[in-house]
Amino acid sequence: MPEPYSISLLNDSFPPLIDGVANTVVNYARELTKLGDRAIVVTPEHPDADDSRFPFPVARYPSVDTRRLFGYLAGYPFSPETLRQLKEQKVDLLHSHCPVMSTILARSIRDVVDAPLVFTYHTKFDVDVAKLLRGRLLQESALYMLASNISACDEVWVVSHGAGENLRSIGYQGDYQVMENGVDMPRGRVSEEAITAATTDYDLPEGVPVFLFVGRMMWYKGLRIILDALRLLQAGGQDFRMVFIGSGADAAEVQEYAKPLGGKCIFTGAISQRETLRAWYCRADLFLFPSSYDTNGLVVREAAACDLAAVLIDGSCAAEGVTDGVDGFLIDENAGSMAAKLQEICKQPECMAQVGCQAGDRLYLSWGDTVKRARERYGIVMENYRMGRYDDHHRPMDGVLNAQGSMMDALAKLRDLGDGLAERYREGWDEHREGIQERRDEFREEFQERLEEHREGRRAFRTELKQKGEALWQKLDRYL
Repeated sequence: MPEPYSISLLNDSFPPLIDGVANTVVNYARELTKLGDRAIVVTPEHPDADDSRFPFPVARYPSVDTRRLFGYLAGYPFSPETLRQLKEQKVDLLHSHCPVMSTILARSIRDVVDAPLVFTYHTKFDVDVAKLLRGRLLQESALYMLASNISACDEVWVVSHGAGENLRSIGYQGDYQVMENGVDMPRGRVSEEAITAATTDYDLPEGVPVFLFVGRMMWYKGLRIILDALRLLQAGGQDFRMVFIGSGADAAEVQEYAKPLGGKCIFTGAISQRETLRAWYCRADLFLFPSSYDTNGLVVREAAACDLAAVLIDGSCAAEGVTDGVDGFLIDENAGSMAAKLQEICKQPECMAQVGCQAGDRLYLSWGDTVKRARERYGIVMENYRMGRYDDHHRPMDGVLNAQGSMMDALAKLRDLGDGLAERYREGWDEHREGIQERRDEFREEFQERLEEHREGRRAFRTELKQKGEALWQKLDRYL
């Protein structure tokens, strides 16, 4: 039995915020704990968080609520409390899953805990940057900073070959390892009773194909392709039901766009209960995921776990390893191609079921197997770190970050010297301020007195000057 590791997992999102990367971090921590390792998650504070439900510790650091702008909370990466907590325990490896604040925090504490830093690239950040920032110069500067931050890590992982290509496109020039993500759903279908309980409140007639989408309600997920394809399908006389599960910034626009399809489109909102979500996968006949944005598409593997085949964009990251008509269905990135494929498949329901079973056999990958492979790679990374095989070109900036973190830690220690000392300081400061205020009042009174004397003098001088002027004119008048 190998010696247990102590792994710190860092990410900007974590429950109650739900997305694919947050789900990844939860499963990494859970599976590492099952293997006997000590996993600690480091993530920003959230007002609705309940971390007691997790079988592993969660360290929260200060955050700013930016959900209205970005959908997430922005963490402040120089947290003395987090730094102190990680210093007090032995950390063998830091694993960041976000290239922004989490990686900055990880870099600031890497030298303090003397452990290597691994980064996993999950998301096409060039798309996010283009959405958030206007102007090419700003976008290029933001991507350069991201690439620099990623390059400073000791080892970089990507979740697919397509993700690696995207990482190169934003300026990263180093090596990377392809480390696929798994799914937390067990292989196989749920009972008919569970399916009925999850879906009974919705209009799902028997014999009518049910299409399913699961994910964030964002246009860049290919939702317009789905809706336009369904309009073509409806015009061709094909009946269906389309179920959208998820929430997101574009949800209202998507629902408005879907109105011409009437009751054929069902929007459930986000579903956090995994067994309920699993029941929906089992109820559907086909999973629609025409996204060229996603780098891995965990939902495709979740669908495969329930023997549900997916319709995917040919050449997309989500379609890596999928063979058309064998374990999935591939289309071009347009509504016409999807409509034609759906029209063809709906005429062959037995084909949908067969391809779904083969998807489960060929595409399913559990988190248990995924994390076991990652753990093996952790061992190699730690050995490389001990042997000094990683470049030190990133260390000068780390020194700046570490100094910032050390300064914050020092300030925190000063704060913790004692309430009595702090109280005495406050009392002394209050006395000092009172003395200053008294001197200010005295000076103000003295100034007002002198100012009034000066004004009186000026008035007397003007009066005297006026009198002398009048006397002078009287004398002059006698001679004129």
